[in-house]
Amino acid sequence: MLRHSSAINGYAIEASDGDIGAVSDFLFDDATWLVRWVVVDTGNWLSGRKVLLPPSVLGRLYANNRVLAIKLTKQQVKDSPEIDTDRPVSRQMETSVYDYYGWSPYWGSGFYMGGYGYMPGSGMASPYLGARRREQEIANAHADSDDVHLRSVEAVTGYHIHARDGEIGHVEDFLVDDADWSIHYLVVDTKNWWPGKKILVSTRSAGEIDWRDKLVNLDVDRQRIKDSPAYDPSKTIDRAYDERLLTYYGIKFVAA
Repeated sequence: MLRHSSAINGYAIEASDGDIGAVSDFLFDDATWLVRWVVVDTGNWLSGRKVLLPPSVLGRLYANNRVLAIKLTKQQVKDSPEIDTDRPVSRQMETSVYDYYGWSPYWGSGFYMGGYGYMPGSGMASPYLGARRREQEIANAHADSDDVHLRSVEAVTGYHIHARDGEIGHVEDFLVDDADWSIHYLVVDTKNWWPGKKILVSTRSAGEIDWRDKLVNLDVDRQRIKDSPAYDPSKTIDRAYDERLLTYYGIKFVAA
């Protein structure tokens, strides 16, 4: 199911033996638009320390209670390597977390690909095929690279959106699939260009992100965006809507 990242922010994180804190941010790969880490603020439990959790340890999301279950104990989380999330997360930092839990990192070549493949016996479902293909491509490209392209959802919120022929608005939110934790859409507020309308833009239409000028560049023109279906946040983005919108933008729909 697609969910607003802003809505998940603040969800309580529940280990197998109790609460450990709350979701405070997501770190995603700017080339694949896959969430690599959930940033958890442990509050008073670990004196304000933040920890990183990969999507592979995430369990069921309980929207009514605003709870996200994880497949770890409190002690496992407590003993995990300390990460300074106020600094860019390096490959070395990520490696230390993977080594602690005994996992294969997502840039490796094993079965486990950052939470979007599966580990035999783990009970995880087969992943969203489109995300898995993009995952494999980026894993191959980055196998020997130290550039992990990790970006913060909190930081990118508010970035300006540029179509091929000019600005259209700014990033207001992200729509994340809670099955494989891939970011499918950017929610764009167009009020400075086209008052009163919010739209969805597929991350597969997103090109280069300019971090210095805080811009997300799109590979579509403004008229195409203007003629796109209006976005109603009160309605669920189901498979049929997803397929229609992607088809409108000339993007092949890949079913799970």
